[in-house]
Amino acid sequence: MKKLNRNGVRSILAGAWRGVGRARRFTMDVLFLALVVAVLVLALRSDKPEVPDSTALVIAPKGQIVEQLAGDSIELAKGKLTGSAQPETLGRDLVRTIRAAKDDERVKALLLDLNSLTGARPAMLQDLKAAIEEFKESEKPVIATADMYLKTQYYLASTADEIYLADMGVVLLDGYGRFRAYHREGLERLEVDSNVVRVGEFKSAVEPYLRDSMSDEAKEANLEWLGDLWSSYLADVAAGRGLTPETLTEGVDNLNAHLAEADGDIARLALDSGLVDHVGGRDLLRQRMIELVGEDEEDQSFHRIGHADYLEVVGPDLKKGKSGKVAVVVAKGSILNGSQPPGTIGGDSTAALIRRARNDEDVKAVVLRVDSGGGSAFASELIRQEFVLAREAGKKVVVSMAGVAASGGYWISTASDEIWANPNTITGSIGIYGMLPTFQKPLAKHLGTRIDGVGTTWIAGQGRPDRALDPRVKELVTQVIEKGYRDFLERVAEARDMTTEEVDKIARGRVWSGLDALEIGLVDKLGGLDEAIASAAELAELGDDYSVEYVEEELDWKDRILADVLSKVADRFEAVGRTERSSLEKLALGTLEEYENALAGFDDPFGMYAYCFCEVE
Repeated sequence: MKKLNRNGVRSILAGAWRGVGRARRFTMDVLFLALVVAVLVLALRSDKPEVPDSTALVIAPKGQIVEQLAGDSIELAKGKLTGSAQPETLGRDLVRTIRAAKDDERVKALLLDLNSLTGARPAMLQDLKAAIEEFKESEKPVIATADMYLKTQYYLASTADEIYLADMGVVLLDGYGRFRAYHREGLERLEVDSNVVRVGEFKSAVEPYLRDSMSDEAKEANLEWLGDLWSSYLADVAAGRGLTPETLTEGVDNLNAHLAEADGDIARLALDSGLVDHVGGRDLLRQRMIELVGEDEEDQSFHRIGHADYLEVVGPDLKKGKSGKVAVVVAKGSILNGSQPPGTIGGDSTAALIRRARNDEDVKAVVLRVDSGGGSAFASELIRQEFVLAREAGKKVVVSMAGVAASGGYWISTASDEIWANPNTITGSIGIYGMLPTFQKPLAKHLGTRIDGVGTTWIAGQGRPDRALDPRVKELVTQVIEKGYRDFLERVAEARDMTTEEVDKIARGRVWSGLDALEIGLVDKLGGLDEAIASAAELAELGDDYSVEYVEEELDWKDRILADVLSKVADRFEAVGRTERSSLEKLALGTLEEYENALAGFDDPFGMYAYCFCEVE
């Protein structure tokens, strides 16, 4: 028998290893293919939800209730799968399901499960309240439940016939506030030059870079519109609970004394004060719902269907008709340049949606649904110009202001035939500012890095953040900012049939509530999106037989299939294996993210911004 030489052994071993590798790859390919098939079968199977003959419709919003979900369909589905997406619920979906359930004989009750709701703008809450009040006309009961009611959750709960609270639950009407971080001292320590130019003593968006505290002018303006929102809140909640605004105010003002009388039991205090109807464990609510709609013996609970499943059954509530179309364009988020995903307004992408509506011969009117504090003045003007062209093409343009339509959000609203606002809309903030921060001092001090060179003009190299800003550049920017403010005044004056002097008196960066905006002439009427759509149809003389269509970014067929598959898979695996960050980590990361996002939004080519930092807490 011949001995194998060393090369022969190597050859045999190499061949064996290649065989093992091929077998391994084949096995992995088979397993991967099996996984793909399993996921596709799971995702694409058509298990259409069924509505029991006697059931409760459960409205259980997750996260923020918004006008538009942030991100396209693919990004939203990916975010669900990875757990990276911030939970959001589309407000119009909630309104649609509540309205559809009103006349559905199978739906015997409405349950508001508010445990996962984290926030919503006051205007959005009023829209939902209106839908719930319509549902109550059917004489079907509305039940609310949560372990903790802060102002947002309690506002919706106050529309219910019965409010349930856990034994150790909390009701705390914490009011509206406006608080920001101020960086002047920190920037001075770092020797960062902010180089800020602004027009309007009430234009407080840049104050955090110039001051260590809120200015008296900002406090005055903020307290006025916050007070309007709070008064409206108290009136609505008091009416829902059969109380008075004064009673609610007294309860908040003397909370500690009242809590002491209740031996520190805040749930009992809420019950004694008439804020809730029942305090107890989960079984208390479960038994009440079984009484109303019957028991589901499979899971030993009550018959129910979630709002997402119910919406899949009843379908979208888009009016269909033959006389023409009213196109709805949603502009939500900061106004930035270029093309942006849904949830952010892009100068080019939003303008393209308006242009699509303008070029559609069947579209006779366009409704702009605005929920924005503004952003780039350049991008705002691109969008406004598209509405000018739409009106020149014979389209009627109506603006529907949602939670916020301020600064740049108001700028894009000016080329319209009519402006509608909710009483609690935050609007105005007509003003301009510019900010060009430079970091040459900390670079020199801490890193020993200095920038030097030559240029053929004094402007050369002035766009660098690592070089000191030439005073002549600041003078140049000041002239541009002042011209931008004059342009803003002229656009508003033309749109509102006022003089620029009259506009200037109510501008200067000041923020107004929708109620005040009506009084001073910045809006035409008070009402929600439905009223604005109906008014647009009337202006276009469409009668009652018209269609409503949302104009949104379109995916190609491959992306639509991918988005559908990912979404269905995500819906089935969304809640599996998620680990929440600690509250402290969330707070720290949230603060840094807010600062980072604010800086990321400074992309105007001329450094000129029409922005209102007017979020409420």
